[in-house]
Order: sequence, then structure tokens, then C-alpha cells
Amino acid sequence: MISITVLALAFGVVFLAELPDKTALAGLVLGTRYRASYVFAGVAAAFLLHVTLAVAAGSVLTLLPQRIVHALTGVLFLGGAAVLLLKKGEGEEEIRRPENQSFWKVSAAGFMLILVAEFGDLTQIMTANLAARYDSPLSVGLGAVLALWAVAGLGIVGGRALMKRVPLRLITKVAVLLMTGLGVWSLYEAVAA
Repeated sequence: MISITVLALAFGVVFLAELPDKTALAGLVLGTRYRASYVFAGVAAAFLLHVTLAVAAGSVLTLLPQRIVHALTGVLFLGGAAVLLLKKGEGEEEIRRPENQSFWKVSAAGFMLILVAEFGDLTQIMTANLAARYDSPLSVGLGAVLALWAVAGLGIVGGRALMKRVPLRLITKVAVLLMTGLGVWSLYEAVAA
């Protein structure tokens, strides 16, 4: 069954954590050079693979006692908030331009860029935490992949306009507050259980 609450929570956490990430900038760069739909196809496939791996890892954590899972996810959420808070602005990465605009070459470039850049990334860890915390892998997976696709779409199509209207510092602060709240709540539940 899908829990709309868990799906919305996963979407919000992953969306806010991914917005200030280098992937949005990479999507923006690829989107300005190549057909947006080709870039999005590759990026979306890579994010789907990452979310599937994260949800599987998080689902394994649900086999542990609930108190340990709450403590572990609380610490990891707080760690993720600290990483966002302390992270300095990252520069754009060099992106190789494929020879032509063929669907397979452009989408493969987007896929490989995201596959490498996002492996073990904060949002992948947060997705695993959410899957472990809420024991609703389909809801978490769907929320996370929709959030990542939304950020990729924003980055590819309108990233430059968004960053002009919404300061990256504000987006980061909201993500830090949300993850800190989730971390504190999880630690409280670990102690109160």
C-alpha cells in the first residue's frame, strides 16, 4: 500500500536536499547544450536505479529492532543536516560534449553523469533512512524518485530562473531544518521506546 503521508515526506526531504546539490547544476548545463527530453531520459533512469538501491538498503534495516533503527536514522538525519549546513558551494563539473545529438549518446551521458555523481550521495542515504524509518518502501521510493525527477526537470529546463528567484541559501536552510527535525524526532523515539 502507498502512504500519501510517507510519500509526501520523502518527496519533501529528498527534493529540498537535492536542490542545492551539484546534480541540479549538471542537469542545467546538459539541458542548455542538448535536447532536454534526451537529457531527462538518461538522468531519470539513473535516479530510478539509485532510489531502488537506496530503498532496498533501507528495507534491510527494518529487520533490526525498532529502537536501533530510530537511533540510527536519527543520527544519519542529523549528519545529513550537518553536511548540508557545512557544505560550501560547489563549482560546475566539466561535462564532455557528445559528438552529436542522438538520443542514445545524450541520454547515456546524462545517465553516466548522475550514476557516478550521485552514488552514495546525501539524498541516496536519506532515501535509505526513510525506507528504514517508515517501513513503506513503495511510498518512500515513489516520493524520492518523483522528487529527484522534479529537481532534474527544474535543473534541465528552468534551473537558472529558479535560482534567481529563490536563494540557494534559503533552500539549504529549509532542508537543514527539516532534516534536523526528523533526526531529533527519531532520536526521541529511540529513547522513548
